[in-house]
Amino acid sequence: MPLQIQLVTSRESRSLASEVIPPQPLVLTRLSIIVPVYNERATVLTLLECVIRQDVSPLAREVIIVDDCSTDGTREILKEADFTRRFDTPGTSIKLIFQERNCGKGAAVRTALAQATGDIVLMQDADLEYDPADYPALLRPVLDGYADAVFGNRFHTGSHRVPRFYRYTLNRVFSLLCNLLTNLALHDVTACYKVFRRDLLDRIQIRSNRFSFETEITVKLARAGARIYEVPIAYHGRTYAEGKKISWSDGIVAVWHLFRYRFWS
Repeated sequence: MPLQIQLVTSRESRSLASEVIPPQPLVLTRLSIIVPVYNERATVLTLLECVIRQDVSPLAREVIIVDDCSTDGTREILKEADFTRRFDTPGTSIKLIFQERNCGKGAAVRTALAQATGDIVLMQDADLEYDPADYPALLRPVLDGYADAVFGNRFHTGSHRVPRFYRYTLNRVFSLLCNLLTNLALHDVTACYKVFRRDLLDRIQIRSNRFSFETEITVKLARAGARIYEVPIAYHGRTYAEGKKISWSDGIVAVWHLFRYRFWS
């Protein structure tokens, strides 16, 4: 029989390669959920109940709550809560940490990471703007071996609360600027929901104390060549009257840190 040669285009070659050698699911066993808390007395316990209810199998779960020196009674609520009775869920442990002074979200994340033992780390704000029901979708790209980090995306075509025009526009402009400096194509740099492989985080030194943590981690992930996925998430945004804390000054600082961590740090 004469030798038959089949020509395959580069696109077909990539497709065939992905079929023959798919990414291997990782053997990961434990999820660390980091919950920075500051003045969220009205939402913190409800949020924690939602976090504990979510199915994150096959992972065991630890929840690390860092109270950033709250002054509205949140601290007392956390101290008095009977976590053993209220959140008695097999495979779940809870660690409660109280900062001695208010240092900001980034500082709270660093404090929690020093206590975290999980193979995967997930960031969760203590308000009810973000829905823990999105955990399975956020975790899946990492568990399947496709991603080193996963970002939630609030700006998608599904159901979501319509944002204020100026806040939406500033967010999109900031994400565009971040993309220009990092060569990424992210839709929502400042969303709370971010998931990381712990071994990747261990190679990144986080310096930011406040909300610029979101900017810093994005720039440093890009510099590290991390595989980043985006997942549509639900978002129930609050107004300032409802307790939102981030302000225009945080935006200015975030822009400064974007250039700082891209070029000088």
